[in-house]
Amino acid sequence: MRILTLGDELLRQKAQPVKEIGSEYFKVVEELVKTLYVGDGIGLAGPQIGILDRIFVVHVEGDILRVFINPSIIETSQETMKFEEGCLSIPGIYTDVVRPRSVKIQAWNEKGRPFTLEASGMLARVILHEYDHLEGILFIDRISEQKRKRILARIEKAAAKEQV
Repeated sequence: MRILTLGDELLRQKAQPVKEIGSEYFKVVEELVKTLYVGDGIGLAGPQIGILDRIFVVHVEGDILRVFINPSIIETSQETMKFEEGCLSIPGIYTDVVRPRSVKIQAWNEKGRPFTLEASGMLARVILHEYDHLEGILFIDRISEQKRKRILARIEKAAAKEQV
């Protein structure tokens, strides 16, 4: 599947709950996982491939592949951490983003079983990044306006060069 990039309006829409997690939904999970690996990413949300369902997959180095369907964030830590982020939907752009250091989340897995997960560090960061996609939020929305304007100008300049 194609990964949607900055400028596609679907990335700014709020994803809708998955109504039924059955065998027919496995295809969506498979497409997300396959696209994640082809894109060499560590997380991918439904809206990034044009599926406005509340689903994302995460595979952080040293951890298992995790599927989150209809996730709800229960709590996040007060303690924050700044770390460089990138996004398959904004290729080639990396910048520091401040996020909570840990998160507690509830969701359903690919088998339709509910689970609760407490995560910290990189896993928490990726979960929060992908959860944002379900809300129509991109990581550049989490930085200062000045920094965001510089990044958007750089993207526009690169796009103009490609069109020449």
